[in-house]
Amino acid sequence: MIRKTATAVCGAAVLAVGMTGCASTFEGSGSKDAASAEQLALRLDDPWAQEAPADAQAKAEGTLADGVYTGEGKGMEGPITVTLLVQDNRISCLETTQEGESQSRGGYEAIRDGKFAAMIEAAQGSDIDAVSGATITTAGVKQAVEDALSQAEAAGAQQEQEGSR
Repeated sequence: MIRKTATAVCGAAVLAVGMTGCASTFEGSGSKDAASAEQLALRLDDPWAQEAPADAQAKAEGTLADGVYTGEGKGMEGPITVTLLVQDNRISCLETTQEGESQSRGGYEAIRDGKFAAMIEAAQGSDIDAVSGATITTAGVKQAVEDALSQAEAAGAQQEQEGSR
């Protein structure tokens, strides 16, 4: 009887020790278990996920001629074009397009969803943040915006020269 009791106690102790190694905790356990929805809800919101509000009164720097300008940049898998409307030194992004960007990359969605357009308007120029997973596409968008703005600046400079004559 003592032998059966000792075996049962030892078995229970081994089982208890083995089970404590399997306990999943939210952080720091080294466990590969996914966090539950309740645990994820305890997390704070991502401060970088907030949209940059566009200042309706902000204007672009420099002297830009009013008009519609299309610039081109080099994306991951093809050209990216940005069409800007300039009115009274205020930039509005009319269209962003890409040729050949893969749907599996972040840049495709950011162009399609208008994220780049919103960032261009908020920045009133090419000084936009990179989109996660779309570093090269972001660089191509910046390049296209700079191309379009250089056209607007050249037209503005030409208008100033003609006006001073």
